[in-house]
Amino acid sequence: MLPADKSALNRSIGLLYDTRSHSVCTAFCVGDDVIATAGHCLFRTADEKPLRLKSFQFRLQPRNAPPSSTPIAGYGRNAEAQHVATGSQKLRVRPPIDAAADWALVRLMKPVCKGRALPISRQPEDEMIKLSAAQRVYQVAYHRDFGDWELALGAPCAIRRSFNGADWSAISKDFVDASHVILHTCDTGGASSGSPMLIDGPAGPEVIGINVGTYLQSRVLTQHGEVVHRYKSETVANTAVAAGAFRDTLDALSRADILAGRPEIMQLQALLAAAGYDAGPRDGVYGGRLNTAIRAFERTEGRKETGLATTVLLRRLNALDAERRGKSPGDRIRPPNVETGSVGSHDVTGGNARLPR
Repeated sequence: MLPADKSALNRSIGLLYDTRSHSVCTAFCVGDDVIATAGHCLFRTADEKPLRLKSFQFRLQPRNAPPSSTPIAGYGRNAEAQHVATGSQKLRVRPPIDAAADWALVRLMKPVCKGRALPISRQPEDEMIKLSAAQRVYQVAYHRDFGDWELALGAPCAIRRSFNGADWSAISKDFVDASHVILHTCDTGGASSGSPMLIDGPAGPEVIGINVGTYLQSRVLTQHGEVVHRYKSETVANTAVAAGAFRDTLDALSRADILAGRPEIMQLQALLAAAGYDAGPRDGVYGGRLNTAIRAFERTEGRKETGLATTVLLRRLNALDAERRGKSPGDRIRPPNVETGSVGSHDVTGGNARLPR
């Protein structure tokens, strides 16, 4: 269990749970109204059925203080999706695995994290192994094993490149971006997805990564280029996403003015389509295709990829559209006056954990 000298982490690490499916993960404060967690806690993997983001609650339950809960920002307006920044909404769990994209940053409806944010470490990723050898790396997470939903400490955590006879040169080929993948031995019981991996810095705990799952390696027998037999998969190590994968996006989300209304999203979709990007149907719903289109536009412009639907992005697209049309930026594309159809959103599948009391 969490020792007394780390009890203050109860104020910064909480539960992220779906009130419909009872899926539960760990999440932690990284801003007054922003939390970080594993991406699959919200979007699951590419082959799983999603639910709705509007069903999620983040709950802090510090010791000797009343708990506080809040939904995702945009709640009640079907606008939750545009307040979530993530590495991927369709995670691949078979090679090439995009584990380094398994992170999510979520803006909350209420600033329940005010004054409780955990700083993101600036330690270079190649220093993680040295820090773990000095027994400085630890993990704090909720575990379904504990019935009262108490935070638990995993320490010390080993971080290595090679495990159980699996060499890094072979392991790295299984990942899309191995440079942001941490292989570790922290305890990862049920509900620990999304928990922070930490070191103690000069001012207290600092986040070096987000625990996301377990890396399994399987061997196959091939004949004439065809797989003729698959051996039983073996657990190699637990996996985490290094802080460097999401640090820049956190800075952008913290400053961003997110588009709040459906008409603005429809205008954004129209402008991206006019610029040659597939932003999906012009329905005013922030979805996977719009996220991909925004990323593609940011990449074309040489900007950091965030996928965020912001007022700055809308102004930039308006200006480019005006240049193409030879008009002033005020002559912008306007969304249709009539809105039809249902409003969708991104969802998660559930687990079997009981909701926290």
